[in-house]
Amino acid sequence: MPDNVNETAENRIQGEPVCVDARRVYDSCGDKDCLSELPVYVSAESQTLIDNAANIRIRGADVLDVVLDIEPVPFNRGFYSIDIVFYFGITLDVFAAAGGASQQVNGLCISDKKVILYGSEGNVRVFSSDMTTDAYDVHNTSARSLPTANVQVAKPIALAISVKDRQLYPDGNQLNYNIPESVLEYIGGNISEEGEKLVLATLGVFSIVQLMRNVQMLIPSYDFCIPEKRCESNTDSPCEMFSRLDFPTDEFFPPNVVDQNGENNGCGCSCDNE
Repeated sequence: MPDNVNETAENRIQGEPVCVDARRVYDSCGDKDCLSELPVYVSAESQTLIDNAANIRIRGADVLDVVLDIEPVPFNRGFYSIDIVFYFGITLDVFAAAGGASQQVNGLCISDKKVILYGSEGNVRVFSSDMTTDAYDVHNTSARSLPTANVQVAKPIALAISVKDRQLYPDGNQLNYNIPESVLEYIGGNISEEGEKLVLATLGVFSIVQLMRNVQMLIPSYDFCIPEKRCESNTDSPCEMFSRLDFPTDEFFPPNVVDQNGENNGCGCSCDNE
């Protein structure tokens, strides 16, 4: 470490080109999907609570798992179809009686989609190893230079739920997915295939799908990331540390619409001021 640890990065710029191995995004797409009336699958114990419920509300939703499958598109060289299966965890508040206390139930919603993206072509085989000191290196299984799919999903927005008679919704019991064990653990066991009521959830989902490939790229180098400050041992008492915190004014006086929208005058968009 240099004597002057506060030396700025601008003083260390060398502009030397270096070759790095990194994942390059060849193609991507973003979606805003409204997934309407997805069946909420629950365990047998939870199904009994739902059948006897006076009222059911949705508390929230989250992404439990995403399963991907990539296949080349026939007669379209360089393009790949990506089959995506989303597993959403649903939290329900089940009321046994009107005005009574609620009981939390974990459920599962499943949705799938297919996208086609460009991932270029590569016909080489890749061999690599993990270095082991004082021993032979462990060689990894060789793989072809194929693209890798990456999916980013924001926390789903729970828009609405409805409760229907299961006999009027026969598709609610049809499951054609190999559900991961970790997802089944979330709902507390295997999915119940019986019951009188079926809960349907509507979710708003934002997602980005990317198709990437490992490539060697030449990029400018601006020296190594040298720390610009020294490590300090914190020996202050809790009260001294607390005294240096700013008073949380916004917690006591929440900002109004004008403060949040800045120059938009509270209209929530880019308004044209006449």
